[in-house]
Amino acid sequence: MDFLTIAGKNYTSRLLLGTGKYQDFSETRAAIDAGGAQIITVAIRRTNIGQSQEEPNLLDVLPPSQYTLLPNTAGCYTAADAIRTLRLARELLDGHTLVKLEVLGDQKTLFPDVIATIEAAKILVKEGFQVMVYTSDDPVVAKQLEDIGCVAIMPLASLIGSGMGILNPWNLQIIIDNATVPVIVDAGVGTASDATIAMELGCDGVLMNTAVASAHNPILMASAMRKAVKAGREAWLAGRMPKKIYKATPSSPTKGMLTHSTPQANTN
Repeated sequence: MDFLTIAGKNYTSRLLLGTGKYQDFSETRAAIDAGGAQIITVAIRRTNIGQSQEEPNLLDVLPPSQYTLLPNTAGCYTAADAIRTLRLARELLDGHTLVKLEVLGDQKTLFPDVIATIEAAKILVKEGFQVMVYTSDDPVVAKQLEDIGCVAIMPLASLIGSGMGILNPWNLQIIIDNATVPVIVDAGVGTASDATIAMELGCDGVLMNTAVASAHNPILMASAMRKAVKAGREAWLAGRMPKKIYKATPSSPTKGMLTHSTPQANTN
């Protein structure tokens, strides 16, 4: 089997889905099922997983017994806020330690603050968290986060929620080539072809939320993303043919081709 392995656990799905922006929890569950995601992210500061007893609880719809929950720090702009949020998540989820760290640096672009991200990652890893980390597409920063002990590197493809797709495949390629932990594209995927391209580059997985939740038909888009990720993975495993600019080659074999003889002149 072709598993995605994160923090020692194997997954058959390489599509990770968020749980925000849906009409209700029923639609959230339907999209998750259509996408086949086994790892789902939860914004602790925006989603009720037990903080409020008076509100619907996401865990009643997506129980931890069926899914790997990935609490995240969406909306945190300092290392201290991110650390505090994930400590709360650990308490709410009975000691759960697999988390997604993101520390934002700018309210307009939502670019990550990589310095604060590194600071928070060091503390969280030291406290025993298994940290999947959202970061820029800077290969140097990605390697530093891996060296700290993060269990997965999650570079952006483009701005969060922009749907702009993969703007810098070359940086992603460098990150992939140098990583010894899973590389999962996070942010910017807009449609199925973006997910396929990410997987064809050699990414280990794709995480998305808005691309599915904001589609006209989220359930159908989740299904499309499931197939796109699978197709991209298979294409990467198969190995694409080399690109050959200025050198066309016929599709059919040329060896052993029939040749036409020159007609003899009729001398009668």
